[in-house]
Amino acid sequence: MITIELRHRGQKIHGGMVRRAAYRRRRRSANLRYRAPRHDNRPRPDGWLPPSVRHRVDSTMSVVMRLCRYAPVCEIHVEQVAFDTASFAGAIPSGALESTTSTRTKSEIREFLLAKWKGSCAYCDATGVPLDIEHVRPRSRGGSNRVSNLVLACVPCNQAKGTAPIEEFLADQPARLERVIAQLRRPLQDVAAMNATRLQLVRELEGQDMPVHAWSGGRTRWNRFALGLPKSHTIDALATGVMDHERGDALVRMPAQILVVASTGRGSYARTTPDRFGFPRLQRPRGKVHHGYSTGDLVAAVVPQGKWAGGWVGRIAVRASGQHRITTLTSRFDVSHRNLRLLQRADGYAYGFAAEIRLSERQGPAYSGHTLKGGDPGNVWNPDA
Repeated sequence: MITIELRHRGQKIHGGMVRRAAYRRRRRSANLRYRAPRHDNRPRPDGWLPPSVRHRVDSTMSVVMRLCRYAPVCEIHVEQVAFDTASFAGAIPSGALESTTSTRTKSEIREFLLAKWKGSCAYCDATGVPLDIEHVRPRSRGGSNRVSNLVLACVPCNQAKGTAPIEEFLADQPARLERVIAQLRRPLQDVAAMNATRLQLVRELEGQDMPVHAWSGGRTRWNRFALGLPKSHTIDALATGVMDHERGDALVRMPAQILVVASTGRGSYARTTPDRFGFPRLQRPRGKVHHGYSTGDLVAAVVPQGKWAGGWVGRIAVRASGQHRITTLTSRFDVSHRNLRLLQRADGYAYGFAAEIRLSERQGPAYSGHTLKGGDPGNVWNPDA
């Protein structure tokens, strides 16, 4: 059994587009090289998505097509979820977090907070423990029920904070206070990206000449509840689709390790390196391969002498001179191409393993509520399966 967690790089693409726009805006305002701005009311073709969002569909399709080449894939099942952005952005009705009459709203809010805070306590980073929905600005001090005022907190932190302001509660942890406030102000980019790509992804998958079945998130949640399983991305993927519980359908094997596939890109199309004002500072080489290596290759380096003497493993950024720069987990330095040995060609992705995490959320009678700990959420490759 193979399951994969795919990590996108949409934020990096978005940052690059913003920098490019800033460079062009500055050049226009300085009148050094005039370029009239385009009008805003220009048409978009059907199915157009911003580059940072389109990347999500393209990278997912790339991994799917690889799996279809390497394994006998007969059909594809997709959980097609639509988030209610208005509910997330607006205020939650009074009492919705405590009452049982708003089960859908409560479930959507909790799922969104679990994804936003990565299943951990906002105040102490505890994972694998029961997490409460906590008001950053207490209700007694005028705090609202908006999602921007909600975090996940473990029971000890929730009780210790009480009705104290967050500035007072985290006064001795300024770095954490700044990080929590910045996270609260994050726009609903992930929710908007999911809603924008869900239909496009299904259409792309249907073009692979194999049956594609789209299911709702409610069916996945019901399957997980009926089987008495905790929540995790991997278990959600395994519980997607039709399961006949009366006939005895069940998940007989649970993964414990994730194959993490992180999108890194294949380099830049830019032929010049700009300065901080957006003007060309130096010209980049036309070729991407130098002395048999290209940027992003995974290599093993053996440095015979000097400060960095020893064996190293990392990814390189090539130079025409042959003195390539290698980046390891702990350092970055230059090394000659003669001291390198290729381990893996750069294919636009980085690979690694992580432990599976299962959130301590009661899902059914068979789940006893015990704590299950692990790493980042995702899908998993179990080499023993």
